[in-house]
Amino acid sequence: MKNYLFKLVLLYLFSITTLAQADIHTHEIEYFNNSTKLKGYLAYDNAIQGKRPGILVVHEWWGHNEHARGRTRMLAEDGYTALAVDMYGNGKTANHPKKAGELMNAAFKDWEASQARFNKAKEILQAHKTVDSTRIGAIGFCFGGAVSLRMAREGADLDGVVAFHSSLPLMPKITKGNMKASILILNGSEDSSLNPEIVGSFVKEMLAGNVDFTYKNLAGAKHSFTNKKADEFSKAFNISNLKYNKQADEQSWSEMQRFFKRIFN
Repeated sequence: MKNYLFKLVLLYLFSITTLAQADIHTHEIEYFNNSTKLKGYLAYDNAIQGKRPGILVVHEWWGHNEHARGRTRMLAEDGYTALAVDMYGNGKTANHPKKAGELMNAAFKDWEASQARFNKAKEILQAHKTVDSTRIGAIGFCFGGAVSLRMAREGADLDGVVAFHSSLPLMPKITKGNMKASILILNGSEDSSLNPEIVGSFVKEMLAGNVDFTYKNLAGAKHSFTNKKADEFSKAFNISNLKYNKQADEQSWSEMQRFFKRIFN
């Protein structure tokens, strides 16, 4: 019994020490692309010595909200410097699917501006004192996953892209060898917004393009499975396909951690 209690005390002390060593810094940052003000959110562990990979976090169609910021802090806890980007400008967010859809569609319609906003955020991240500018990744959720994948399809200089509950853009066409980024897609097996034909076409094209690519279906998960407010949105707007799934959330994050560990080490 004494030995058991001794081990518990050691475990407790180790936990305290580990928490004390973490020094997560977060910053609101404002930057401009042409005349558009963009509002970002940066997080990193100041206790880590030296430079580390940087990861862009691209929000859902709701805009740059707490979901994106929370994931940014989680990445900092994993030892990365992370920047939650602003794809809509001026930190715009939506609290209704109609408005979210309008913002998302406008972003895809003016893709040149969206591409420039992504690249500007990437420049800001690469220039940060804690970041190894040669090791950059991106993660995205829903709309943000599609944005990140489309940037990768265009040959963006990214080491890796992870897309969570994401639509799958088929534009632009890719050619063998033009995609630099390794790709990990984590979607729900019960996500009714995914068209099986588009999924098949996307996977076929990735394989034909010789892309380092993994697609995982998470059993029982619907759309927006990483967002703890998904159930609230589902009820408020009668969207049955939105559902937070704790198991899928944790599993997908673990898959992402293994993915980045592989490509950055």
